[in-house]
Amino acid sequence: MIILLVCVSLLGACAKTSSGTEEEGGNKHIHFLYNFSTNSLDPHVDSSYVPLRAGITETLVKLDEEKLTVAPWLAESWEGKDGQHWTIKLREDVTFQNGKKMDAEAVKASLERALKESVAVQNALKIDHIEAKGYTLDISTKEPFPEFISELVNPNVSIIDVTEEDIVKNPIGTGPFTLKSFTPGSKLELERYDDYWDGASNLDSVIFSFNEDANARSLALKSGNVDIVYRPEVESLETLESLDGIKVESTATFRVHQMTMNMERKSLQDVNVRRAVDALIDREEIVDTILLGYGEPAVGPFLPSLPFAPSHEKRASGIDAAVKYLEEAGYTLKNGKMQKDGEPLQFTLLTYGARADLPLIAQVFQSDAKQIGIEVDIRQIDIPEEYMASNRDWDLATYSNLTAPRGDAGYYLNATYHPTGALNFSGADQPELTGIIDKLNQTVGQENRALLAEQAADYVHENVINSFVLHPSTIVAYNDKKVENWVTTRSEYYMITNKLDVK
Repeated sequence: MIILLVCVSLLGACAKTSSGTEEEGGNKHIHFLYNFSTNSLDPHVDSSYVPLRAGITETLVKLDEEKLTVAPWLAESWEGKDGQHWTIKLREDVTFQNGKKMDAEAVKASLERALKESVAVQNALKIDHIEAKGYTLDISTKEPFPEFISELVNPNVSIIDVTEEDIVKNPIGTGPFTLKSFTPGSKLELERYDDYWDGASNLDSVIFSFNEDANARSLALKSGNVDIVYRPEVESLETLESLDGIKVESTATFRVHQMTMNMERKSLQDVNVRRAVDALIDREEIVDTILLGYGEPAVGPFLPSLPFAPSHEKRASGIDAAVKYLEEAGYTLKNGKMQKDGEPLQFTLLTYGARADLPLIAQVFQSDAKQIGIEVDIRQIDIPEEYMASNRDWDLATYSNLTAPRGDAGYYLNATYHPTGALNFSGADQPELTGIIDKLNQTVGQENRALLAEQAADYVHENVINSFVLHPSTIVAYNDKKVENWVTTRSEYYMITNKLDVK
């Protein structure tokens, strides 16, 4: 009780201090609490995309979330009739936060650094050569690549001044906020950039902090210690909504929670074992009990509302279906153990806590697998992309992925299933699937691209290369009496903008 009283007292003191500073100094300030932490702000390699989300950096183009098309941002126009030779006209009124002009030479240097620092960017952009003159870029790709411009939405190709010394801790971008201080794993302190090309923010400052504990994020909003919370604890939403002035927003996004399968593991090389894993996932139950309805069961990687999402017949699921698939793979249940040739079927399942629902999904799967004699060892990791790329000592992983952040299927299919893909953690290397993706990369026209995307998704579904659990809603809670012009985006890219304000 004493500890609790001390904690409440401290929270109250923090809230009063923050409020007092704002009133006394006239400082228009917002504190935003995010669910992923980062130790690096290098936008060309950081997988958390914090520099762009925090309003420090911007990309040449951005996603128009209403039309699902690419819109101008730092680039005002582009042309590439043959899909291989591109001319990009830059805005001429943009400066970096150190006052330097953002001209074609500066953008070229930034793109070349991104290519040098990241193999994933190399594979995604396929750039062969860049020429810069004034405010015009001429870019040639290694092969015809009609969707090249859409790949420039990627936060990892944010434009920065590469002549600055400490890009890891202090990148200089073109966004509405400049970095004042950075405490790795904890927070960023941001200040308004007065010469921002799209109009300076009304806010004087922003704190962009991290906490991977969903319950702690909810408590921080309740206490008044923060103004906006990204992905609060689902169980707390009813309580939050009942509080005076707290608004909760929920929107469908381009995200899927999936069960990633390591195809390099012997047991999972059998498609019937993968089908058994898929059958054990009770999607409806998970959506209802873990997400409390804030999501929808997934059949494939893409939301059914997207034009390139194929429709699939419902596959057999449940304990009985899983056992049947395993029997087809040569397994039998003996002495309470599912085994084959005397070897028990066991899985190492990776998960991570930054997305609070993933460890719970892992536990549900572990419990269901136990019913048919499969032992599942759950292993908690910190940064899933780093671990899965560097280690192959696991079988399954609960993972969450944006599948159409560019408004097109090409990003996800290339990143996740092409042998050169940055997110191909399953180790997928199927020539037929690769061929479909390669053809997609060279195809112009949304109808033809949609057909190829459906073919690729059908192949993934039929061969169970990864299993799809659900499409979660993005949930944001904030102080509606203070915060103005917050937008919960579907892409999850654009958060701290120059439009964000206080009432």
